Amino acid sequence: MRILLIEDEAALARPLSEHLQADHHIVEWFSTLDEADSAIRALEYDVVLLDLQLPDGDGLAFLSKLRDQHIRTPVIILTARDKVSDRIDGLNRGADDYVIKPFDLDEVKARIHTVCRRSNDLMTQNITLRDLTICLSDQSVQRAGQPVRLTSKEWGLLEVLLRRKSKIVPKESLEAAIYAYGEEVESNALEAHISRLRSKLGKDLIVTHRGMGYTLNT
Repeated sequence: MRILLIEDEAALARPLSEHLQADHHIVEWFSTLDEADSAIRALEYDVVLLDLQLPDGDGLAFLSKLRDQHIRTPVIILTARDKVSDRIDGLNRGADDYVIKPFDLDEVKARIHTVCRRSNDLMTQNITLRDLTICLSDQSVQRAGQPVRLTSKEWGLLEVLLRRKSKIVPKESLEAAIYAYGEEVESNALEAHISRLRSKLGKDLIVTHRGMGYTLNT
């Protein structure tokens, strides 16, 4: 799981990052909203852990901006603001959960799994796209009623494109989705996977936006 942590208190962020990494998650930690904004536009995250008081702005305003731009990545607020009105405001702005500091590290880990499971449950239904039937729950695809075998990387590409719907997905985001963190990506490797996916699912299913990325042609 790829986690974006936005927190300016190193004494809190470092042990939380280490705790989640020990559970085999990839944690990318930023202490400012500006850095986090650039990251969330370049990469696909499974969940965002968001502090509210940051050096360059208010976390709630950042959350509102994400939701206004139809970025639906689950967000868990981590904050010392413990008033009921603050919690209601955060949830109304689009947060998926609200955790009060100080917190237990295992509790945050449990909240992450709960939020992500809830988000994934919204994507378990079959999706019909042209002559394709795609089941996200068991990662299966049929074309004109016939099963199509996809590699894990091909499935990863298809799932990211499906989740982003008609939005252009940058090349870097797709590479991050199908390669392990820190793994070297060979030149044109992504293009080769895209080509094989087109040959299996339809040559015009995936649209190339030169210099920008790819979308599904729905």
